[in-house]
Amino acid sequence: MIISANWLRAYVHHGLDINELENLLTMCGLEVDGVEQIGSDLQGVVIGDVLDTRPHPDADRLTLCSVSLGEGDPIQIVCGAPNVAPGQRVPVATVGTTLQLPDRKNPEQKTAVTLKKVKLRGETSEGMICAEDELGLSDSHDGIMVLPVDAPVGASFAEWLSSRGVSASDYAIDVAITPNRPDAISHIGVARDVAALTASTLLPPEVVVPKPGGAAADLISVEIEAPALCHRYVGMVVTGVTIGESPAWLKQRLTAIGLRPRNNVVDITNFVMHECGQPLHAFDLAAVEGQQIRVRATEREQAFTTLDDKERTLPAGTLMISDGARDVAIAGVMGGQNSEVTPETTDVLIESAWFEPSGIRRTAKALSLQTDASYRFERGVDPTGQAWAAARAAQLMCELAGGTLVDGMVDCHPRPYEARSVRVRASRAASIIGVDIPAGHVETLLGAIGCTAVRIGQPADAGTDAANDPVWDVTLPPYRPDMEREIDVIEEIARLHGYDNIPEPERSAIPNFTPDPDPERTLKSRVRAQLAARGFREIYTNSMQPAERAQSFLTPALPAGQFGKQAVETLNPITTEMAALRTSLLPGALQAIQFNQNHGQQGVRLFEIGRVHVRAHSDRSVIEGFTEMETLLLAASGVWEAQGWLGAARNVDVFDIKGHIEALFAALRLRGVRFVPIESTGPFEQLAEMKYQGTYLGTLGQVLPAQNTAGAPLSGHPVCFAELDWDAVSEAALRHGRVRFAPVSRFPRVDRDLALVVDRHVPVGTLMADIADAGGDLLQDVSVFDVFEGGQLADNERSVAFSLTFGAQRTLRDNEVDEAVGRILKAVATRHGAQLRS
Repeated sequence: MIISANWLRAYVHHGLDINELENLLTMCGLEVDGVEQIGSDLQGVVIGDVLDTRPHPDADRLTLCSVSLGEGDPIQIVCGAPNVAPGQRVPVATVGTTLQLPDRKNPEQKTAVTLKKVKLRGETSEGMICAEDELGLSDSHDGIMVLPVDAPVGASFAEWLSSRGVSASDYAIDVAITPNRPDAISHIGVARDVAALTASTLLPPEVVVPKPGGAAADLISVEIEAPALCHRYVGMVVTGVTIGESPAWLKQRLTAIGLRPRNNVVDITNFVMHECGQPLHAFDLAAVEGQQIRVRATEREQAFTTLDDKERTLPAGTLMISDGARDVAIAGVMGGQNSEVTPETTDVLIESAWFEPSGIRRTAKALSLQTDASYRFERGVDPTGQAWAAARAAQLMCELAGGTLVDGMVDCHPRPYEARSVRVRASRAASIIGVDIPAGHVETLLGAIGCTAVRIGQPADAGTDAANDPVWDVTLPPYRPDMEREIDVIEEIARLHGYDNIPEPERSAIPNFTPDPDPERTLKSRVRAQLAARGFREIYTNSMQPAERAQSFLTPALPAGQFGKQAVETLNPITTEMAALRTSLLPGALQAIQFNQNHGQQGVRLFEIGRVHVRAHSDRSVIEGFTEMETLLLAASGVWEAQGWLGAARNVDVFDIKGHIEALFAALRLRGVRFVPIESTGPFEQLAEMKYQGTYLGTLGQVLPAQNTAGAPLSGHPVCFAELDWDAVSEAALRHGRVRFAPVSRFPRVDRDLALVVDRHVPVGTLMADIADAGGDLLQDVSVFDVFEGGQLADNERSVAFSLTFGAQRTLRDNEVDEAVGRILKAVATRHGAQLRS
């Protein structure tokens, strides 16, 4: 936000130069991003009288002017302005004057130029008749600046401006206002802080606020149909105004902060908004149908034409200002074309309201329309300042537009402001700030920003020694919504006391404890280390994807597809390539694999741990209607084993990835994970779900070469992958607690071999998982050592031989092992029809 140094000085006589003011604001939390000088001291610029003009003999667009400067002979000035004429009083920059003029190559920048006596096309020019932008008074370069006929010839132009309330120079201070400080989005708000920090007096304008009712209530009625979105609406009426140009001081105030003056009424509403922070709107009273104002929320989508002559589509729920027949403004954002102030306007209705911040923010975002008014309403304006701001604008309209204020006002206030207070302990403040600030000084500091601090159980004049630990009941100002708790008030005390005044402590107390490591983070680190040791490289891919790609990978075959069928799309994507949140880590890995293979990598092994999203509600939802989960992806393609003396090169297959996943599960002590084949779908084949004790852990499979995200072959190699639901995996692994070490058993183990004849379509992994379940605690290991087909077996059969290892922390008896083997044979016979091979 831009603050004018001269404008600020009207409310607080701080006595600081611009550098001191800049440092003061930054140190109190109102960080200054930059300071730009406007205009100059205008030394050497005087008021001249144009005595005569004649065309330049050698230039069609130049005029020779004879100008009197009061003393001495008239001088000749070559002027290129089309509006120069005899009899005009004009500002003249004499020879030797230095002006800040627009740079020829970059008009946005100003360059210091010292005027000299020169010849232009053969004619002598002894100075320059100036336009407003050349003097730094505005951006206007429509022609030279023409002064009133009573301007004294030969007088200092700067002194003449000062006599009319206009400064020759100013500083535009760009202040970065944080969202928690809506009170500082105005000159009085910043002046309040400056006054508090410099122990100066805040000097707000004196304004008489009329009482509700009166004749104004007979001219206009106000009804708030959406009290949750509009807590207060104040209306005042000024009649008999004359729409015209604003006075020079008002135009200078606005141009100093980057606003373009329009007319006196509109300029007044802008001036008051930047003065006190309360947005206002001026309606042409004659255009308000039925002499009534209604504040309502739209029930459905509708069109509305705003002041900028654009028809906008308003979403349902938009807060509108309506009269007796139609909508006339988008509340808190922009007025309508059908009720704006025009040159024919004579009677003005001033609107000053409090609108609920989040509602205005939604409307402004939906319409992509942020205005000075919405910027303030979104952050929260003073809920008690509406009547003051309207009265201030009415006062200025009477002074500058010749209007008459109609007695009284309309004040519709369905939800009055309730004062807030908080208790503040001096001991707590001293502990947080690190310095003991006298109680009386604390009360002065808080009073300077509008707080009322009353000592509980003590008279106000009890003095600083009345108690060792005074406690205050602090009434918080309505324009500071960021102050809610004791710690907020303590922060204000420290800020106003001055951070530079807080001494650096000689020593700091550090708690003597060792924080426990986060088990889930430790688990993730172990997995990363194991995968890196197995030759996988970790990648980080973009969490934003094209909407079509995100939707195409949202399949029940992958973890996110277990929760829903709709991807999460962004409302206003900066590009179609980043239009949705990813639903799987696989598309990013496919792109990375393709990039590496295109650059000559024959074999690629990658892994990533990241978050994916789906638009569906679940028990993991933090925000209703959306599920966010973390997944772990392994992906490999191309050469898995390079050619060597033992054999030829071999490409990766699904079982290679399965082996690494099994090793990972073993390291996490997840025994008995089942790999259940599922039907191929879309670009995926050889799919298998991983389940542990009935819980889905992820999916294993491969993507065919032509199904990568870029639509081009991956060097002819499929991509084998496994995407795990990391949230489910970590939850299952952490249930086992910490890893505990046990001594190597001193007792012998018992080995048994089983050759089972089963249907060839029975997955061996499922068969082995059932053997592990049936074997119980005595079965320590099971593995496959032979698969046989043909011979005396039927065409649909095969023999699978398993090696079983039994053990315990004692010597096993043969009957115990026989019982375990019997359970295993019964289980595989019941579930899979397996028979012991004879």
